Amino acid sequence: MDRHIRFDALRNVRDLGGYATGDGRRVRPRRLFRADGLGKLGRDTPDWDRFLALGIGTVIDLRHDWEVDRQGRVPEHPSFTYHNLSIEHRPYDQPALGPEVEPGPYLAERYMEVAEDGTKEIRAALELIRDAAVSDTPLVFHCASGKDRTGELAALVLTLLGVDEPTVVEDFTLTELASPALLADWRARNGGRTPNWPGYGRAPAAVMRLFLTALKAKYGSVGAYVSDALELDAQALTATLRAHLLEPAPTAWPTLTYRRAVPADAPLLVRLRDTAALRQLTRGIDQWKPGEKDEAHFVERMREGEVWLAYASGHLAGAWELWWDDPAAWGPRPPEAGYIHRLMTTPHTAPPGAGRALLAEAESRITAAGRPCARLDCLSSNPRLRAYYESAGYTVVGEQPAKTDGTGSPYAVTLMEKRLRD
Repeated sequence: MDRHIRFDALRNVRDLGGYATGDGRRVRPRRLFRADGLGKLGRDTPDWDRFLALGIGTVIDLRHDWEVDRQGRVPEHPSFTYHNLSIEHRPYDQPALGPEVEPGPYLAERYMEVAEDGTKEIRAALELIRDAAVSDTPLVFHCASGKDRTGELAALVLTLLGVDEPTVVEDFTLTELASPALLADWRARNGGRTPNWPGYGRAPAAVMRLFLTALKAKYGSVGAYVSDALELDAQALTATLRAHLLEPAPTAWPTLTYRRAVPADAPLLVRLRDTAALRQLTRGIDQWKPGEKDEAHFVERMREGEVWLAYASGHLAGAWELWWDDPAAWGPRPPEAGYIHRLMTTPHTAPPGAGRALLAEAESRITAAGRPCARLDCLSSNPRLRAYYESAGYTVVGEQPAKTDGTGSPYAVTLMEKRLRD
């Protein structure tokens, strides 16, 4: 599932549903949304129809009142109530910052200022979220870019719901998928200029990690912050939110279906890979980086090999590439194997075991082509991935110390093979 919901004028509208909690439940979909500035919505437009179709009953605008005056607010409509709660009391000019400013420490400090200055407004926002949850009414909260103030409130809510910290950080970093559009919008508003600060519109994991570390260092936990700083009954608030915004994990999952990708699927594949890369990075897996593979890469792989998509009940669940040779890793070889690359599943929403199912489907394609071996490689510095493939029946058959894909420096990979038939 791509958490970003497509709009023409909005860049960072996301559903918080589907995240798992520590007790095995999941955040209900289509109940909590986060967004960038809804003042960009106009009546009698497809965007307005898309917004109303979400069934929003409460809109929380986290911007300063002067931002609302300058940039506009969501148009009025009888289907929802509007609340302007400026949780930030000390404004700052991100585009004007110097290039020497590190986003992680700098923004984490601003988030702590918001947490301490905006207690009245944050409390009111959490109460509105609680009330919307009890009334089973979808709610959206937003700021200008849907990153900082919105990200901070999202982190508090997800933590209270029981979502683990790596996933909270991951949710924050998903703004990276919208960063190019946010930057383009800023340039369009400012005569084509580029912000002085390279960190503008970016959402590196370090920001949220440092903020949560600082908040816990001062208060002990998010719950203690809610109790001590916001003067709310954290235990009662948490219980209410979990009772109304969580649902049991599914007990049955749909059967995966597969189709071969076509060039029109290339944007979807780029999005899936970048999402998977952000998830890896927030969990300390230094393998993929967002932006490394563009649409042209996937179109080329379709032309020279095969790219497959997996679906569960019509929703994207994963994808993989199948190559018929791989000289960069394996050298010249006879036509004896298929080479599996970029095995990807949709974070949080793919059925359990989807990765293994995709791997088996890829192996069946190799067998159907009359080749007896499935081969793949993984970074030598990623023992977790190596163990995953070993559990699926792959064995280590060598190392390639200097693989190169033509886009960067050579890197070492572990070569793995599975015999599919004699």
